Amino acid sequence: MSKVILITGATKGFGRIWAEAFLKRGDRVVATGRNTVALEDLKKEYGDLVLPIQLDVNDRKAAFEAVNQAKEHFGRIDVLINNAGYGLFGAVEETSEEEARNQMETNFFGVLWLSQAVLPIMREQKSGHIIQVSSFLGLVTLPVLGLYNASKFAVEGLSETLASEVKDFGINVTLIEPNGYTTDWSGESAFQTKSLQVYDAVKAGFNEAVSTPGIFGNPQATANVVLNLVDNENPPLRLLFGSFAYPAVKKVYEERLESFAEWKSVSDEAHGA
Repeated sequence: MSKVILITGATKGFGRIWAEAFLKRGDRVVATGRNTVALEDLKKEYGDLVLPIQLDVNDRKAAFEAVNQAKEHFGRIDVLINNAGYGLFGAVEETSEEEARNQMETNFFGVLWLSQAVLPIMREQKSGHIIQVSSFLGLVTLPVLGLYNASKFAVEGLSETLASEVKDFGINVTLIEPNGYTTDWSGESAFQTKSLQVYDAVKAGFNEAVSTPGIFGNPQATANVVLNLVDNENPPLRLLFGSFAYPAVKKVYEERLESFAEWKSVSDEAHGA
């Protein structure tokens, strides 16, 4: 049975790849983006299977209107994929208030607004799957991506909580946590802070680390994985994407547990009698 999939940020990158994969197998797709001109070819090829909607996910009212339009058009929403987001590159000290707020508005609040908007529909259906495109940088951090890291850590906490609240309504929540991929996330879609020279060495180290051969995954390879994920009756809460994500997360979590254990007596003392 075909599903109705709502994907934000569907004009390029993961969103575009996944929208096409769903359409090719006969699912119906609500494809949103800031500029729906980039979706005209999908509409031409797949006709009534696709509903393009212009949407800025930062606009809460528009998010609710888009979800309601999708429900009215297709009658239901089986899967929400919160994919819209972008990278902000720069040291924490370099980041302006506007840059910081904009990063959180899109990467965190956009996720929140769409999730809130779709929940009444999924509760009424007694079924649904909310997929949040987070990052392995919602579990570990890299320098020069402080606000991006923070936005994805926020998505992780929100979504883990949400999963515990909606499970009894038949709604699943999954966090997709990719390592780097060869999309334009770090290219045209990215934003850069105004540089302070004192952080040049930190940035040089970052650039060297991300130049490791093979570190970036092939985004096309994720399509079948996402198709299988939405078909799974018992999907995971978290799913790492890419071969570099797991060892990076494993190393950091082992170090955290060691540090917690080392300082446990101090933690106990802080509890009091």
